[in-house]
Amino acid sequence: MTSQWTLQDAKNKFSAVVLAAQEGTPQVVTKRGVPAVVVVSADSYRELTRIENADMDFISFLMSMPTEETSHSSEEIPCGSDALSLREIQF
Repeated sequence: MTSQWTLQDAKNKFSAVVLAAQEGTPQVVTKRGVPAVVVVSADSYRELTRIENADMDFISFLMSMPTEETSHSSEEIPCGSDALSLREIQF
């Protein structure tokens, strides 16, 4: 659950804002009643920006799908799932 702070309260209790964010609860800071910023943990921030900074474009992402040879590996298939069955597509 996200907590919300006014800017003045966030300044006065910044340690509490940081501690709550480090424990995994994003902290919304409002300015004049409007959400202005969100304080999150460094781990959460890295996870959020990791996806944005990926060096792979969308086509490369789609083309990185496992091939038929690798799709039958039991390590890649979640428990209870059937093996992937790929089909040929003509362009």
